[in-house]
Formats: sequence, C-alpha cells, structure tokens
Amino acid sequence: MEHIDAEVMKRFDTRSSRRCEFCQELDPQFIQRRPLDQMVATSRKATASAHLTEDGYVRHRILELRRITSRVPVNAA
Repeated sequence: MEHIDAEVMKRFDTRSSRRCEFCQELDPQFIQRRPLDQMVATSRKATASAHLTEDGYVRHRILELRRITSRVPVNAA
C-alpha cells in the first residue's frame, strides 16, 4: 500500500467520516447502499466530492441533478 498517495489513503479512513446528510435525506434507497458509499469526509461539507467512494460520488451527483431538473423555472407562467 506504500505506492498509494497518503492523501488518497486518508479518504478511506472511516474513523474520520460520517454519513452524507444530503443523500440520506433525498435518496429513498440510501440504506441499501454499501456502507462506504454512504460516507463523506468529516472535515468537508456534504458534497459529491467529499464521498469516500466513486459510487457514492456518482449517486450524490445524480441526486443533485434530479433536484436541479425538478425545480420550476423562475420565468414559468
């Protein structure tokens, strides 16, 4: 594991992580995710890039995009 950058290794240290509140609130299937896919780095806000895994990142982005596309446009009559 010495070939892996130390900063990358910190991303997988679950002692310094928490569940993503954003995903937990908006994803009805959040509980079915793998535990690591639910987690974000404690030192960061609940953003897609704070997720510990790529799958967690992708699912977070999908939720963000759904939220954006479901909004009613400001200029809608």
